[in-house]
Formats: sequence, structure tokens, C-alpha cells
Amino acid sequence: MILITGANGFLGSRLIERIQGKDINLLDRGVDNKHRHYPFFQCEINSRDDYAQALAGCNAVIHCAARVHIMDDKVENPLELYREANTAGTINLAKQAIAAGVKKFIFISSIKVNGESSQLGIPFTSSDVHASQDDYGLSKSEAEFQLLDLAKGSGMDVVIIRPTLVYGPGVKANFASLMNLVSKGIPLPFGCFKNNKRSLVSVDNLVDLIVTCIDHPNAANEVFLVSDDHDVSTYEMVRHMAKALGKPTWQLPVPVWCYKLAGKVFNKSDVVDRLTGSLQVDISHTKETLGWAPPQSLQEGFKQTAEAFLQSKKNSGKA
Repeated sequence: MILITGANGFLGSRLIERIQGKDINLLDRGVDNKHRHYPFFQCEINSRDDYAQALAGCNAVIHCAARVHIMDDKVENPLELYREANTAGTINLAKQAIAAGVKKFIFISSIKVNGESSQLGIPFTSSDVHASQDDYGLSKSEAEFQLLDLAKGSGMDVVIIRPTLVYGPGVKANFASLMNLVSKGIPLPFGCFKNNKRSLVSVDNLVDLIVTCIDHPNAANEVFLVSDDHDVSTYEMVRHMAKALGKPTWQLPVPVWCYKLAGKVFNKSDVVDRLTGSLQVDISHTKETLGWAPPQSLQEGFKQTAEAFLQSKKNSGKA
């Protein structure tokens, strides 16, 4: 039996599709169960809730639930809220999992544990010193340290997976916004964004790695970075999106310095840094330790995402 947290979310839903037919318990903060064939438990991930019923009979936990990163978070003390859900909540769940006899705890962390950006050509590795730069990344980093410490002598193995930006059918946030912009077929001002590199991961590749870790003996107490193993510049990413959407792509050569100046003026430097900077990961440790490789190419992932995006627009009458 496997317990999946964040069952109604983007990753959790795709994971359930992949392993349907197995014995699964689902846990989510939402009241509605989107996957009615499986037992469902409505709980928050925090330092107080009791997960005994959800954990009963489980030998593995895949912990996808989290308080996610929010741009321009306006709450008074965001770090406290991130820590309550992502650190204290994770450890509360893990301690109860040990008491329930769970043998493997797979924690979906974040590349933000490594930092916000990497030097071009010098990708992050799983052995790098933690260098979180925001509250979300810090809460995930603290959870990783405490989980690995908790696992010592407990009889429960911990697996930590740090995804890069995850995309796929139904993706939201910045990726969806950029795809919507590209779908209009209008000239876009990214022609000078050719000298950065970013690692992305399709949700199907991430799910495949998670499933591999469930039973793989070499996964125990390891940290794995994951990507499509195909880094792209912002310019290249837009070209791949346009091709997948069947749209022309004209990218105007607006100098990067113009963006950086605008970012400072409008207090959006973090957004500009994501467009112009690099964030690369080295997944050689993941591939060598598990004998694993991403089964889906970046081109296939973009095509699948674009098809779902276009179908969604058609269904909503906006196509």
C-alpha cells in the first residue's frame, strides 16, 4: 500500500494515473476526492494532524503536498507558514510513518534547496551545499536535513527528489502564461536571450523517477536531482513552444540590459532573472545510481503540453 499526499495536485494526479491498479491511499487538504476509486483522507500537512488512518497498512509514502512557492507573498510571516507545512508538517508525517511501519518515504523537495540560479556551464549537483535564497527553499532544505537525520536507525528509508521547473498537461503559473503568450503568434522580445541555460522536467519524467524509486534498493537515503537532461535557453524554449503549438516564432532582439533596467524600475528583478539567468542541474548521479534515464524527450513533453493547452482553450471556447 502506498500513501500519496497532495493527491489532487498537478503532480499527485499524474502519479495516480501512472500507478493506478496498485493499492493506494490518498491524502489532500481539499474536501473533494478527484480519484474516487481509492480511499481518501482530507487532512492538512502541519505539525498537529493525525495521519494514522491514512498510513494504516502502508509500506511507502510519496509526499508531494507542500505550501508552494508564491511570488510576492503578502502574508505577514511567510517563513513561519512555509516551515509549518513544509518542515514541521513533513516531519510530523514522517514520524507517524515510522510508527506505522512504513519502509520508504519519498519526499518531493525542490531545486530551490540548491539556490535560485547556477553559473552557466556549472550545473547544480546533489552533493552541493544547500544555498536556499527564499523562505520556500529554506523550508524544504530544513525538511531534508531533518528527514535524513530521522531516518537513521528508524527502519524507514528516505528518498529526496529535487525537481527543476515541472511542466506538462495542465501546468499553471509562469509556464502556462508563457505558452499562452506564444500561442498568440505575435512577435516576442526574447531574441537576445540565447546565452542562458535552464533545466526543465516534464511531469511524466518526474513521475517515472518517483515510480523507479519506490522499489529500487539503491534509492535509499539518497538525494536525486531530476530534469529532461536537455537544457535550453529562453530563446530556445520559446521556439520549442511555438513549434509544439504550430505557431510562427518571431523573437525581437531587445537587449538584456533593457530588461534588467525595467526589472529594477518596476521591482521585478526576480522575474527578469528567471528569463535571463541560468539554472542547470547535473543528473548524472540520478542516472548512474538508479540506472535511469528520462523516458520522454523535451520535444515530446512540449508537444503533449501544447496539445492539452490547445484542447483546454477549445473546451473553454477561447480557441
